[in-house]
Amino acid sequence: MPELPDIVVYQEALAARIVTHALERVRILNPFLLRTADPPIASVEGRSVTAIRRLGKRVVIALEGERFLVLHLMRAGRLRWLAPKAKPAKKITLAIFEFANGHLAFTEAGTKRRASLHLVQGEAALQALDPGGLEVLDCDLAAFAARLTSERHTLKRALTAPSLFSGIGAAYSDEILFRARLAPTTHTTTLKPEAIECLYTAARAVLSEWIGRLREAAQGEFPEGVTAFREEMCVHGRFGKPCKVCGDPIQRIVYAETETNYCAQCQTGGRLLADRALSRLLHESWPKFLE
Repeated sequence: MPELPDIVVYQEALAARIVTHALERVRILNPFLLRTADPPIASVEGRSVTAIRRLGKRVVIALEGERFLVLHLMRAGRLRWLAPKAKPAKKITLAIFEFANGHLAFTEAGTKRRASLHLVQGEAALQALDPGGLEVLDCDLAAFAARLTSERHTLKRALTAPSLFSGIGAAYSDEILFRARLAPTTHTTTLKPEAIECLYTAARAVLSEWIGRLREAAQGEFPEGVTAFREEMCVHGRFGKPCKVCGDPIQRIVYAETETNYCAQCQTGGRLLADRALSRLLHESWPKFLE
C-alpha cells in the first residue's frame, strides 16, 4: 500500500500538473469504485483544481466550490499520468480524470477491489473521512509520546493504526522500528522515555529520508513503480536476506495478509519472535533464538 512518502510524492507531482487546471471530464470505468452519490460525480466537471492535499494515506483533489475528490489507493491502487490521447490499461483502470494537458488514471492491480473514490462537499464532510492519525513530521516529542501511549498496543500495531499515526503502514513501520532498534512486539505502555524519544527520532528520520529518495528517483516526472518493497530498505521485504548492519538473516512474522520484518540481532537481542501460524504448529520445536 502506498504510504506517507509515496503519497507526498504523488501529491507534489499532481500539484505541478493539475492545480489551476479545469477537470474536464470524469470517467468511472468500474462502478464499485465510487462510494458516494451525493453530490453526483458529474458535478465536478468544469471545476478548476485549487489544491492537492493528503488525508492519511488518501490523496485529495480539491476543486472550486469546496468539492473534494478523495482517492484511497488501498493495497494495489496506483495513479498514472497519461498523455491526452494515450490509451489506459483496460483491465486495471478504474477511473480517468481528464484535463486538457493530460489524463490521471486511477488503477488497481489484482482481482480484489478495495480502492475507493469519494466525492464530498465542504470541509466538514472531508474531515469526517479523516481517521485522525497524528502527523509525525509535524508534531513534537510530547505529542508523539502522548499518542503512542494513549492505547496499549504492540509498537507495530500502534505505528500502523490510522487513528493513532497518519500515513504509516507495514513497510515504513518495519523500517522505523529497525532504525530505533526496537522489537515490533514491544508494548507501547512499557516503553521508557528514552525509547520513546528514540522511536520519535527514527520515525521522523525514516519518513523524511524516504520522501527525499522518492523525489530524487522521480526527477520531476510522475512517479512510477510505486511499491512497498525497495532494495534500499533495511528489513521490509528482505526476509532471509542478510541484515545490512549485522549480517544475520532478516526474520518475519506473518499474520493474515500482514507481514512484519525485523532483525533478531539488532532488534530483539537474538530472540526469534513467535509467528502466529508456525509457532502454534511447531509448539516446542519452534526455535526461541537465532542461533
